[in-house]
Amino acid sequence: MKQSPLFSGLMYAMIFMLLGTLMTSLLMLTTNLQENSLFSYTMSVHGVAMFVGGLVSGKRSGSKGWYHGGILGLVYTLVVWIIGFLSYDAGITWQTLYLLGLSFIAGSLGGMIGVNLKK
Repeated sequence: MKQSPLFSGLMYAMIFMLLGTLMTSLLMLTTNLQENSLFSYTMSVHGVAMFVGGLVSGKRSGSKGWYHGGILGLVYTLVVWIIGFLSYDAGITWQTLYLLGLSFIAGSLGGMIGVNLKK
């Protein structure tokens, strides 16, 4: 049974996002990283998570990696925004739009590379 490329990529992206968030928190706790740079750290974690998710999605789809990775980026941003909205009553800001662009580009790039990986 073949699993959905979108679902597979989303699960991998969420796992990497959670691991990246944990590592960032531990680094901030144990080193002198400044909280005013938190946006940069957060976007880096999201970018890496989306790249990995795009790789998985592209590899599972076998074709149109940019499309599958880009759609994954849109869905990922929607999920992150919905969680933020329900948890913190956060609206759509320029940071959300930045995340949307970053997720789309990182997911598309990962998808294009993932399609070309050996199975």
